[in-house]
Amino acid sequence: MPKKSIVLLPETREYLEQMGLQIKYARLRRKISAELVAERAGISRATLCAIEKGAPSVAIGYYAAVLHALNYMDKDLLLVAKDDELGRKLQDLGLPVRKRVAKKKGV
Repeated sequence: MPKKSIVLLPETREYLEQMGLQIKYARLRRKISAELVAERAGISRATLCAIEKGAPSVAIGYYAAVLHALNYMDKDLLLVAKDDELGRKLQDLGLPVRKRVAKKKGV
């Protein structure tokens, strides 16, 4: 069975490539070899190379394993969609607004 190809918008592909490059730079700044990061992450050197190129075919779990191998950078994944400004605005638009009933005078 042939492998399904992943179809991404060009902008999304650029984001993945940028993330891969940032991972590579983080590794180089720490002066950790690619072999050591791959070993710590439990992946092959080829998979690490694909991650550093921003390959969309690599599972996000492998990206997380590499970030963890780079001295616990995987906690940065919690920042994904944290400040969802558009989502919050859409949510606020759908919230019901309760109107207070005016009090009757003299009761």
